[in-house]
Amino acid sequence: MNTTFKLALAALALGTSACGTENRGVESVHQPVVQRADYVLDLGTSNEGLSDGEMQRLAGWFDSLRLAYGDRISVDNPNPYGGDAVRQSVAAVAARHGLLLTDGSPVTSGEIPADAVRVVVSRVVARVPGCPDWSRPASPDLQASLMSNFGCATNGNFAAMVANPQDLIEGRQAQGGTSAINGTKAVNAHRAAAPSGGGK
Repeated sequence: MNTTFKLALAALALGTSACGTENRGVESVHQPVVQRADYVLDLGTSNEGLSDGEMQRLAGWFDSLRLAYGDRISVDNPNPYGGDAVRQSVAAVAARHGLLLTDGSPVTSGEIPADAVRVVVSRVVARVPGCPDWSRPASPDLQASLMSNFGCATNGNFAAMVANPQDLIEGRQAQGGTSAINGTKAVNAHRAAAPSGGGK
């Protein structure tokens, strides 16, 4: 009876250690996944660019999206006339959020109406699916596997803190040599600033 009970406990421990997410390597199975979403808005145009009302619509749309660093704004204009004026109008609204327009635009569904332009905001988000993962007990583990939640905290924080998730897919091209003028701007600003504790 004692031997049967021990065999049953061993089988139970072996069965519970085999369930859940297996992580047999030294690298976590939970890796950041990058997803892109495109938001579109069609605006009426003229040869002079966007009207004041359309620029207000665009500004309200940008505010509702809560534009931030990493968002890419592009203009899809099928009309060959007045393209520069429209881009300048959209660029002026985007500049209020500290963003520039990108060249080209992604392919979107649906046709652009006549005498209209499509503004596309591409947003890339990184997240770690399946975390937290406590599907596998820490002990007993008879297969020498890492915890099922291993890497969730590190990779989840990394995905949340990266400024531009697009950088996780492809690196950036070199912008050329360093500029001594740009490099000394921060130093000069620090030296010229008045001490924060001056007076009191």
